[in-house]
Amino acid sequence: MNIGFVDTHAHLYDKSFEQDINDVIIRAKENGVHAVLMPNCDKETLLHMLALEKKDSSFFKSMLGLHPCYVKKDYQEQLTYLKKRLEMESYCAIGEIGLDFYWDTSFKAQQYEAFQTQIDWAISYDLPIVIHTREAMKEGIEVVQKKQDGNLKGVFHCFTGDLQEAKKIVNLNFKLGIGGISTFKNGGLEEIIKEIPLSNIVLETDAPYLAPSPHRGKRNVSAYIPLIAQTIANIKGISLEEVAMETTQNAYGLFKIK
Repeated sequence: MNIGFVDTHAHLYDKSFEQDINDVIIRAKENGVHAVLMPNCDKETLLHMLALEKKDSSFFKSMLGLHPCYVKKDYQEQLTYLKKRLEMESYCAIGEIGLDFYWDTSFKAQQYEAFQTQIDWAISYDLPIVIHTREAMKEGIEVVQKKQDGNLKGVFHCFTGDLQEAKKIVNLNFKLGIGGISTFKNGGLEEIIKEIPLSNIVLETDAPYLAPSPHRGKRNVSAYIPLIAQTIANIKGISLEEVAMETTQNAYGLFKIK
């Protein structure tokens, strides 16, 4: 496939890829994926992610961050470790960071603290942020509004909010990460995709999670990015090539990758 895509969010260092990662990479490239950006979760996942990037550094780009679901009693130790790594190595973004009030709210205050601390890192290092919000879209937007100094930029990953929230995000100079949910019959993203300009959208899989139709419920892979792009093309009434070209330019510009 000559069309080029960027998967801006995939956990291909996950254990579910241990046995066939080489095939996963080959399939992604065969389906036009030129780069895969990998978000970090905590200090344990960092080394697995960096090892995979080293395997093919022209294809994989790593982010650094403490995922809100990993904000526990040791969150300060985690942040200290990650900050040291940030000072030592290059990353394409701070991520994924944010707020998650779906699984556990016992560390709610600490999630806010970790989120705000990592936004400050991004501002200091002139890096974009990749934001995870589950049951916390309104709160996540509010944090970004308070921190937006005119230079803060990034992606609200796996966007599932409403049109009003989408417009607020765009007005904050952030992009929407659109993935497999866009292909679901009742995914709720059709109106958002229609109304939000393509210039404010990047593509993502969140592999191994949230595989697009017709693979829903199975392991997700970066090779499925064209299915997401085609859904966007169909909704907007434009060509697949146009979606590929603009979303790839969006990703290259935001994450400063070649």
